[in-house]
Amino acid sequence: MPEISLTLPDGSQRTLEEGATTADLALDIGKRLAKDALIGVVDGVELDLDVALPDGATVEIVVPDSDRGLHTIRHSTAHVLAQAVLELWPGATFAIGPPIENGFYYDFELPDGATFSDEDLAQIDAKMREIIKARQPFVRSELPAGAALELMADHQYKRAIIEAVTTGGQDSELAGEADGDIISFYRNTDAFVDMCVGPHVPHTGHLGQFKLMRVAGAYWRGDEKNQMLQRIYGTAWADKKQLATHLHNLEEAAKRDHRKLANDMDLLSFPSTLGGGLAVWHPKGAAVRKLIEDYSRERHEQGGYEFVYTPNLANGKLFETSGHLDFYADGMYPPMEMDNGTYYPKPMNCPMHCLIFDRGQRSYRELPLRLFELGTVYRYERAGTLHGLMRIRGFTQDDSHIYCTEDQLADEVASLLDFVISVLKAFGFEEFVFNLSTRDPEKSVGTDDIWELATEALRSALDRHGLEYGVKEGDAAFYGPKIDVDVKDAIGRSWQLSTIQADFNLPDRFELEYVDDDGGRKRPIMLHRALLGSIERFFGVLLEHLAGNFPVWLAPTQVSVLPVAASHEAYAHEVADRLRAGSLRTEVVEANDPLGKRIRNTKMQKVPYILVVGDDDVANNTVGVNVRGADSPERDVAVELFMARVVRENEERLAEVGTELPA
Repeated sequence: MPEISLTLPDGSQRTLEEGATTADLALDIGKRLAKDALIGVVDGVELDLDVALPDGATVEIVVPDSDRGLHTIRHSTAHVLAQAVLELWPGATFAIGPPIENGFYYDFELPDGATFSDEDLAQIDAKMREIIKARQPFVRSELPAGAALELMADHQYKRAIIEAVTTGGQDSELAGEADGDIISFYRNTDAFVDMCVGPHVPHTGHLGQFKLMRVAGAYWRGDEKNQMLQRIYGTAWADKKQLATHLHNLEEAAKRDHRKLANDMDLLSFPSTLGGGLAVWHPKGAAVRKLIEDYSRERHEQGGYEFVYTPNLANGKLFETSGHLDFYADGMYPPMEMDNGTYYPKPMNCPMHCLIFDRGQRSYRELPLRLFELGTVYRYERAGTLHGLMRIRGFTQDDSHIYCTEDQLADEVASLLDFVISVLKAFGFEEFVFNLSTRDPEKSVGTDDIWELATEALRSALDRHGLEYGVKEGDAAFYGPKIDVDVKDAIGRSWQLSTIQADFNLPDRFELEYVDDDGGRKRPIMLHRALLGSIERFFGVLLEHLAGNFPVWLAPTQVSVLPVAASHEAYAHEVADRLRAGSLRTEVVEANDPLGKRIRNTKMQKVPYILVVGDDDVANNTVGVNVRGADSPERDVAVELFMARVVRENEERLAEVGTELPA
């Protein structure tokens, strides 16, 4: 029989009989691999295991414990979810069910306007496990569009997808459901078939390490004008350990939720009367925010930045020049018609910084010019996307724009990386992920030479620091390459905070120039640099990273003094006054409630030091010290010794991060 030659990812080759599949290849390599194999990647294309392989193909065998393997498991588990729901609710119909980060979801419409409850999840879970136990195969078939429409006659949303993709109206949300005029399906039983491009695991027995998480509402195609559907979210993993770890991390994340902590610690709130996506900062939250902003100002001042201030709204002509009304209008608030023009709340600070650069003739001797602003901006985020401080409509950016020459670009980017890393480390972040986004030739402005220069400057800065980084080919904005810096928090989640972005567009749009040493006029290169990004979002990330346990230098209240009884209040205030004289933020929690309740409430505030004072302390000028996180209190500590200890801790940490005590 004729043979085919196949190449594995490591470059080794295998010879099999003509008509062999990825499943055959896996078995030829080993029984364990054959048991674990989920799909194949054949010359870069994901295919089911039972597809015959072409001669000369390069084949990767995908197993569960890989990114592609997890994606496949989640995709297939979503199909099992749909099968279970349609079996349990006769007359229900289904829409889309993609894999997502850490899990999957599926959207449904139940008969007679019914809705799922959280109690229904247990019933659905049990039915899914029946399907998984049955080891039902995923069998692929293909139909022309007309026949596909007939097959999906009872499912209006599937029909809408078929019509969209066959008439060229396909959108990204539907991309995984169908492809072109030939529609592919996967059937598990005679009773259940789902439209899907695939591939899938060979049979449902490869699944099972999942948990259904919650029910939510979701508009069809994400449009609030469309029908509201019922969405079930779930998570799925390769093995029990991964699932257990993920569920533990979710529990930990819930404890660290910045919205809950902000409420418990009385830091800030989101009053409904204020409007969605807008926060008010309470005194304690404002104290921490001020420390963050003061630190940012001080570091920028030391770094050679010049401070600027710009207004919160501007004439629409500015945003026509910058291009925001062409490219970003959906993210801007509606215009305000005034007697002298149309005004918009600003979505970004950069156009106004360009106006500052353009004020008068600039010389090469002034470059690099580094402008810095803690500037408040307003962006319209859809109601369904709002999430505490993480996705908000009004926020303040620690926004810098650097104007430099081509010769200065590489050194400027290298110094920016130093700056970014040192500031983030000051707040307790130690793990970073770096990504370089490069040009999409079809969607970019600027010459090939300037793109190559800027991209190489960013790349060399990362290399100079010895940093590992990913490259996102073609992922840069149309106006220049960028470096994104993500931080990993205490429970391993990644948060994108800092960005260094080259821009060839705005200098052209605003016709910015400087006079070079030869007397000629040249365009500067503009660098956008967000360090903390949004102060609000950074605060939320930091709050969750620390679980509310701010270090002493950053804690809104560093010391709380609790008198045992009302008779000890005068001494408690005396102790507090002495601590305040040492620049420690101190409060007295007076004896209006029992001591135990006050201690519990104060611990909820995550105060680093709780001092309890009673008769013996009044007599001996001492305090009882409860250190946050300690197993037992310290008794009879002299006030002066305690004060010296905490002041020293505070000053040493402030010196370490490079800031000063307030006068």
